[in-house]
Amino acid sequence: MANGRKRSIRERIRWDYAILFLLIPVFIVLVVVFPEKGGTARHVAWEYFKEMAMILPAVFIIMGLVSVWVEREFIVRFLGEESGVKGVVLSFILGSIPMGPLYVAFPLAAVLLKKGAKVANIIIFLSAWACIKLPAELMEFQFLGWKFTLVRYLATLVVVVALSEVIGRVFFKQGYEAPDEALGEVEG
Repeated sequence: MANGRKRSIRERIRWDYAILFLLIPVFIVLVVVFPEKGGTARHVAWEYFKEMAMILPAVFIIMGLVSVWVEREFIVRFLGEESGVKGVVLSFILGSIPMGPLYVAFPLAAVLLKKGAKVANIIIFLSAWACIKLPAELMEFQFLGWKFTLVRYLATLVVVVALSEVIGRVFFKQGYEAPDEALGEVEG
């Protein structure tokens, strides 16, 4: 089973590289066909590459430290199936404090899942990261007023918590387990 799963991961990695190498000639052809857009496309691609090159190593270090230093029992107690309201609140706080693009949160969410966090709490964590960040809320408050900010914040909170419970129950009914492939071997 494990070998079959690793083979599957290798196949997926090969596909990722194949798609990447297929996109390079497509990019070159598009730059030749549409030279006026080529400069913009190269600039945007280079900026994304620089952003990812600067952020992802730090994310992987944090992910590694969390996977090694934070005990599974700690994650299960505060974010696991039995964490209740405490897990919801903690997931919401963890997701709303950091800054940065959402793709930074995915490896951290994978580590938390592997360590025993409840799926619904991870969905809250990712949703809060995506749409409720405290620095952005402060700017929203400054430009749009406290009534708008409060209503939007509460509406988002209700929707995120409700949907995360529904999605978590669907995953639970299907017998979902956190995948090993994104993390390698994270010890329990």
